Amino acid sequence: MRCFSYRVAHLIRLCFVCVYLFINYGSAGKMKIVEEPNTFGLNNPFVAQGSRLQPKVTPAPVSGPVHLHQLAGKCFSLTESTYKYEFCPFHNVTQHEQTFRWNAYSGILGIWQEWEMANNTFTGMWMRDGDTCGNRNRETKVILVCSTRSKLAQVSEPSTCVYSLTFETPLVCHPHSLLVYPTLKEELQKEWDEAEQARYEGLITEQGYNNLLKDIFEDAGLLKSRKVKVKVQEAAADSERQNSLEKCKADYQKLREETERLRALLTQHNIPFTSETNDGKGTVSVTVKDQHLRGDNGLIDVQ
Repeated sequence: MRCFSYRVAHLIRLCFVCVYLFINYGSAGKMKIVEEPNTFGLNNPFVAQGSRLQPKVTPAPVSGPVHLHQLAGKCFSLTESTYKYEFCPFHNVTQHEQTFRWNAYSGILGIWQEWEMANNTFTGMWMRDGDTCGNRNRETKVILVCSTRSKLAQVSEPSTCVYSLTFETPLVCHPHSLLVYPTLKEELQKEWDEAEQARYEGLITEQGYNNLLKDIFEDAGLLKSRKVKVKVQEAAADSERQNSLEKCKADYQKLREETERLRALLTQHNIPFTSETNDGKGTVSVTVKDQHLRGDNGLIDVQ
């Protein structure tokens, strides 16, 4: 009886094994693969800091239309082929290869930097300074499109290392939802009004007008400030002027020393001369009293 019970138990175990193999391998002979997100994500709080992707720069402050600020802190993903893309507004864009290769790619396609604007309209969000790609950094432009719900809809790579993301959201469906002027402070709006008036009256060129707008947008935090670069260039120019001044002083000193040497030479050979200053700047004119210089025995032409 005991032997019979043992055989029944063994048979039951074999049945369970057969069922398990059928479920996992199936009739096509393929093992079922569960697609899990890459664990090296930049925004994964459950991954150790040392294992996360390391950004080169910190994201710029949240800016632009106030109603879009609610997207900060959220992330939206899209899986295409073997890659999963993750867009975190006002933070970053990442790409993760969804395979089990030992060197599966996982990288940063851009860190939030600035808005793209044209004709008083926000036309895109620029994520720059991503992972190195050849001799440049990866960057991504995010285009905002009206839709019934917020989602990452499309990803493409128009040119090498430059990506384009289409983000759909109901937050941009209103006709005025992406206007630039209303997002500015009152003093910056006044500056824009003055620039518009000056362009209308022909007081500034189109290029001058655009430069004024860039300054306004930088002050508003909508564009990444280039003023640091300008200050560096000004410092370089000041340094160059300082170097030119030092060179001028050195040349003047050499000229003064040469003048003193020539004075001493004339005095040594008993050649009379007068020294006159011009406006106190120390220039010297020499007037020879005798037309026969030392060592010159030639006749004087009296004609």
